[in-house]
Amino acid sequence: MPTIRKNGTPAYKQIQDSIVKRIERGELKPGDAVDSERLLARLHDVSLMTARHALVGLEREGLVERRHGAGTFVAAPKIHFNKLMSFSEQLAGRSLDSSSRVLALKVIDDEHEIAARLSLPSASRLVRLERVRLGSGEPFAVETCYFSADEFRGISRPALERGSLFTLMEKEYDVTIAHADEEIDATGADPELAKMLGVHKGYPVLRIRQTIYSTQGRPILYVLGMYRADRHVLRIRRYR
Repeated sequence: MPTIRKNGTPAYKQIQDSIVKRIERGELKPGDAVDSERLLARLHDVSLMTARHALVGLEREGLVERRHGAGTFVAAPKIHFNKLMSFSEQLAGRSLDSSSRVLALKVIDDEHEIAARLSLPSASRLVRLERVRLGSGEPFAVETCYFSADEFRGISRPALERGSLFTLMEKEYDVTIAHADEEIDATGADPELAKMLGVHKGYPVLRIRQTIYSTQGRPILYVLGMYRADRHVLRIRRYR
């Protein structure tokens, strides 16, 4: 049974909170060593098992990584795909600054398969938006989004570089996003993608195809995302 402090918070959770706060304040950065189990046990006046439990929990959440024989270190920031959120919302939840570099923003009418995915006539005018998604200035992903040019007129490059496409659609076009159907596989970065992500050719990436629906049940957005595998974690809960 976990040790409980007077305020009702388990001791291991207090240890975790103290480490997370140091990460959020920038006192601990990716790659920095975290206090050892023995030191944490002494500082927080708990058993070695309680200190170990705290670090194991942080490792499970992707905040730290434990290296056999070397210690525990702050992990590189990762994004979790448990919930349908914009990239900006994902990074805000990890206390990271997000930004985008727009590579292309144009109207096309020859993506017949994607138009079909959006339940539109095959020759429909679509906006094709390609962006490098950045977290604290580092490339995390390259995303290509498609949506109706007639329904979402006036979306500008500066607005897309400053903020979230989800937020623009919801605030400016009165569209509420509900859920997404996703196809996920793994691949290696080709030379062009590798250059955009700042990695070597063949670097592992997650390829995620999303058809995103509004609360009205309409498909409104198709996204092809190429995400650096070392920056993203897909957690799945299974039941029997």
